[in-house]
Amino acid sequence: METTAPANAALDTIVNFFYKWEESQPNKDFLRQPLGDSFIDYTWAEAGRQARIMATYLNSLGLPPKSNIGLVSKNCAHWIIADLAILISGHVSVPFYPTLTGPQLRQVLEHSQCRALFVGKLDGWDVVKRDVPAGVHKIAFPSYGPASSGVDADAVQWADVLDTYPPMVGNPLPELTDLFTIVYTSGTTGNPKGVMLTYDAATEAMRNTRLQMLYDLPETRFFSYLPLCHIAERNVVEATGVATGGTIYFTESLETFAKNLAVARPTHFRAVPRIWTKFQMSFLARIPQQKLDMLLRIPVINGLVKRRIRQGLGLDEAKLIITGAAPMPISLIQWFRRLGIIIQEAYGMTENLGAVSMMPADKIKDGTVGRIYDGMEVRTDPQTGEVQTRSRWNMLGYYREPTLTATALQDGWLYTGDMGEVDPDGFLRITGRVKEMYKSSKGEFIAPSQIEFGFADNNHIEQVCVTGQQLPQPIALIVLSETARQSDRKTVAQGLQQTLDTLNERVHTYERVRKLIVMKEPWTVENNLLTPTMKMKRNAIDARYTAQYEPWFGREEVIVWEE
Repeated sequence: METTAPANAALDTIVNFFYKWEESQPNKDFLRQPLGDSFIDYTWAEAGRQARIMATYLNSLGLPPKSNIGLVSKNCAHWIIADLAILISGHVSVPFYPTLTGPQLRQVLEHSQCRALFVGKLDGWDVVKRDVPAGVHKIAFPSYGPASSGVDADAVQWADVLDTYPPMVGNPLPELTDLFTIVYTSGTTGNPKGVMLTYDAATEAMRNTRLQMLYDLPETRFFSYLPLCHIAERNVVEATGVATGGTIYFTESLETFAKNLAVARPTHFRAVPRIWTKFQMSFLARIPQQKLDMLLRIPVINGLVKRRIRQGLGLDEAKLIITGAAPMPISLIQWFRRLGIIIQEAYGMTENLGAVSMMPADKIKDGTVGRIYDGMEVRTDPQTGEVQTRSRWNMLGYYREPTLTATALQDGWLYTGDMGEVDPDGFLRITGRVKEMYKSSKGEFIAPSQIEFGFADNNHIEQVCVTGQQLPQPIALIVLSETARQSDRKTVAQGLQQTLDTLNERVHTYERVRKLIVMKEPWTVENNLLTPTMKMKRNAIDARYTAQYEPWFGREEVIVWEE
């Protein structure tokens, strides 16, 4: 790290922005950590003081310059402070998912060669910590009461560091070519890969998306609950929050999510499709669709209903509402649009800083993932339809994985693994995953995700996975919504059959789904069938159930209930 800005340094790295707001608005709330009905607030000055003390401590450890420093915690104020401390101390931030098991954490710690690890809000840490390699120096976040679990008594305590060390002085800045972070992918297939991203990549992505990310609002508020170690939350919440001098709110627990969101009233809000589905199902459990349709047809009532729904969700002041990370059914987006909630789809991946395209709020093209950003080039392979991207914010490569890097990056183009097409107006449509396509026993190629969209309109279905590589026709594994699980099985089955009949009329003969298998338990992060970002792990689902596929397919009934 240099003590002054090097000649090639941009003025809008996340470090520059942090110093700017620390100096210009020291008394403004930066981080708000809920604790029951109150908050523990951290102003820009206080967050800066703690980050600077922690930077002094990190540099006292005698680590080589630009060492990799790990961070594992649920989202909280000290996650952001620790991340900033790593950056201003001249080291590389390497965040990990808080849901990792002990062996999984050991694998990424060893692979990333982390010399130190910040440990925060976690469940079951007493068991997980046994797998932390002996040479890794641990620093534990302070406790926030019952919302914090697993504070590591064996680690150096945050409060002790604050009481012992002085704040770092000066405003050291990175070179643009320095590594900003190594982000480990969520691992839908195989071991997670460490995506290396430079300050130049992060700065260019921020600069080219600042218009769409609404940097110029007079005040910005953010609500952080999706994993901060994921590139999307890091962009939308941390980077945009720091860049705009905004205030970041956190959620205390799953049980307090709705209350915390209502208090935060964010200007920027992001949710993955599964959360939007849960919002919809929760709402329809209180007001049936037929009654909602009637209310929305009454001119005077229409506006009142929409306003109360937005206020109830805590989104009445939201100016940017984003979804991404997984495909979102058009019908679900349109359902929320009728309520005055304009959800803008965004598309990207860790390897291109999650910034390829976003839907303009004033020019929506349903069925696409928005218009491609300035500075981003996109092409598709004429044979496979694979989407390839080129920009200054493509990754440097995969950490310690030259072979995987050479496969993913070729002649400056990133091979995304997604299939899609670009229309004449620069809007991108994603049609599936190259590796998810399979050849049926009849020799026909099946694209599962396209078939799965056909189940989106059935509110009884929460999750669906189309599969059956060894079968003559596809089958669909179905996880019912909570409402459906409490409903009469015969009524649910009739609705499923109707959805299936409608779907099979629209697809090619070889794509018609022969059986619906109703699973007896949901797919979750905990049972390793969803990634931490709530995407299906198709390989894990197939591994668990594949032995049952042929017996299920051979059953006489169309709808099979797992026993």
